[in-house]
Amino acid sequence: MRPPSARFLMVSAGMGAGHDAVAAELARRLEGLGQEASRVDVLGLLPDGIGAGLRAFYRTAVRRAPVVYEGIYRVFFRPGRGPRPGSAPLAALAEDRLLALVERERPDVVVPVFHLAAQLTGRLRARGALRVPSAVMVTDFAVHRQWLHPGNDLHLCVTPEAADTVRRALGRPSVATGPVVAERFLAPAPGAARWRRRFGAYAPGRPPVLVSVGAWGAGTRVADTARLLSGAGYLPVVLCGRDERLRDRLSRLPEVVALGWERDLPGLLAAVRAVVDNAAGQTALEALAAGVPVVGYRPIPGHGREGVRRMAALGLSDHARDAWELLRLLDVLTEPSAPRERRIAAGRRLFAADAAARLTEAVARTAAPGGAR
Repeated sequence: MRPPSARFLMVSAGMGAGHDAVAAELARRLEGLGQEASRVDVLGLLPDGIGAGLRAFYRTAVRRAPVVYEGIYRVFFRPGRGPRPGSAPLAALAEDRLLALVERERPDVVVPVFHLAAQLTGRLRARGALRVPSAVMVTDFAVHRQWLHPGNDLHLCVTPEAADTVRRALGRPSVATGPVVAERFLAPAPGAARWRRRFGAYAPGRPPVLVSVGAWGAGTRVADTARLLSGAGYLPVVLCGRDERLRDRLSRLPEVVALGWERDLPGLLAAVRAVVDNAAGQTALEALAAGVPVVGYRPIPGHGREGVRRMAALGLSDHARDAWELLRLLDVLTEPSAPRERRIAAGRRLFAADAAARLTEAVARTAAPGGAR
């Protein structure tokens, strides 16, 4: 039975590409269920110039000053003893514009898909200014404290462990819905044959391994990783995102395929034997959906490092702590083997539920008499 139609407002953030990808796919699925969905960037709700400045600072810190970002993460994101600063002052700056948007669009539910948005809706719900439920879509494996605000009505998480973390921290409803990735990653990829021909012609006999550094090309010693893989007999295929300088630099290396922003990612994933990842973000989830083993290596600081560790601890991926371990893992995971099959099966089990369906059902229960709020 299809749930009654409701209007959902997704509040995402253009920080890289992952949060927007989740929001877009969630909106598409909700519309497929007969719901209405719209999206807004929380950075655009901040006063003019602040959102763009925040994005530029974050991008620079992650790419050029990882020690700085690690310090910020430790202070603002990771739980610790005593009072800890949060993002409340920043979230407060977006309150008026979000409330005005809600007044115009009249959504039945607001869905934060970024931690600053979760702080924003939580503050407004806690004092009664936002009169419709807020259901937070937590996209990280490691749930840091900026995702957590007791004012929000519901949290939807990637794993049962993450959902349990939210319940223990807040005492609020939380459900495990699995990751939200486009359905094309879960289906046979028509473009895989084209990619296999390309790789075979470029470097016959070398197993292709995808190296992912996100939409911004954020990574440590990416060229060194590519050389390491090439020297070990693999064909490194590096996704440089929108960083054309990185792509140009890697293109000069022999036996390295450097790609920019790639639209046929399902076909590409289906043609490689493993993914070397540094953030436990959307590309890692898409690889799990496509049935490709993931190895975390040289993770970016903060949420990237904690996410890579958490994925490995859950048995969804492996974490290589040095070059020797990376090659040892790839030697096993790129060939038919029991460890490879275990990783593929564990990854695909994450996708047993439809996050959009669980969202509509959970929100309906929350809104019912005797519900959570």
